Amino acid sequence: MSTPSENTLFGMGNPLLDISAVVDKDFLDKFGLKLNDQILAEEKHKVLFEEIVKRNKVEYHAGGSTQNSVKIAQWMIQKPHKVATFFGCIGTDHFGEILKKKAEEAHVDAHYYEQNEEPTGTCAACITGDNRSLVANLAAANCYKKEKHLDLDSNWELVKKAKVYYIAGFFLTVSPESILKVAKHASDNNKIFCMNLSAPFISQFFKEPLMKVMPYVDILFGNETEAATFAKELGFETDDIAEIAKKTQNLPKENNKRQRVVVFTQGKDDTVATVGEKVTMFPVLNIDQNNIVDTNGAGDAFVGGFLYALVQEQDLEECIRAGHYAANVIIRRVGCTFPEKPDFH
Repeated sequence: MSTPSENTLFGMGNPLLDISAVVDKDFLDKFGLKLNDQILAEEKHKVLFEEIVKRNKVEYHAGGSTQNSVKIAQWMIQKPHKVATFFGCIGTDHFGEILKKKAEEAHVDAHYYEQNEEPTGTCAACITGDNRSLVANLAAANCYKKEKHLDLDSNWELVKKAKVYYIAGFFLTVSPESILKVAKHASDNNKIFCMNLSAPFISQFFKEPLMKVMPYVDILFGNETEAATFAKELGFETDDIAEIAKKTQNLPKENNKRQRVVVFTQGKDDTVATVGEKVTMFPVLNIDQNNIVDTNGAGDAFVGGFLYALVQEQDLEECIRAGHYAANVIIRRVGCTFPEKPDFH
């Protein structure tokens, strides 16, 4: 196992403050929300944010998919601090200050692009039983500008220091040109670029930017629903998840030195991954239904655990085992939060 140095892992995405609250079915119906879905907030959801904050037991957590994943990777690494770097855009406001403080507490080297036109983005996590429905109001997160942040020499130096890159598909709606610049750098230098399908709407409505980045993707993550939507959009004509993984692995790729790895999680069912020429199933850790507090963040946590093992140059099986461990820890708690120290052996 090699000990990673500072800034080995680079993440870029939408930094959001998660506002989670337990709601009832009527609340979901009122705003037309589906169980276990992720959507971008529209005009009709503006009231939702005002209402959810008034509910009892509201919790605030630093969130945003990519930021969650790099934070969990850093938590599992423990020392050295700041192995993980994170870029994204926030507002110059109270929520922005909270995000900065939380990133610092998590020992993530966050370099935010700060602007004052839009407030810091928020994500309402509406929890019903062990389901969650996410509504993201990107606001400031949507204002990330390549030329005002990523292209600055001091920031690009941090990108160059990394060996592993991870960007969730959600960022395709914000700055596809920033993703491409990082992805090409990784590919040209034979470094590892990872991406996530993130949500069904990404494959449906942002297919063009997604497919522009795909040739540079060394490791692609997703869950069973996202995989099915992706397959449908690409005309794979199969709903067999192993088959979808194989076909995705075989999509055109720029850097031939690395064969693409595709990893699809399926909640409590086996994780599906391409291993060389075959597709393998990896069972998740058993958990009593009563111990599941909140499945929000399970996917982000899986990626975080995976990245922890990946930056230490471990094999795929070990990366998946670490991913399963992290997800198992996260679903026992509210939000994407974790105990002080990991207990992973």
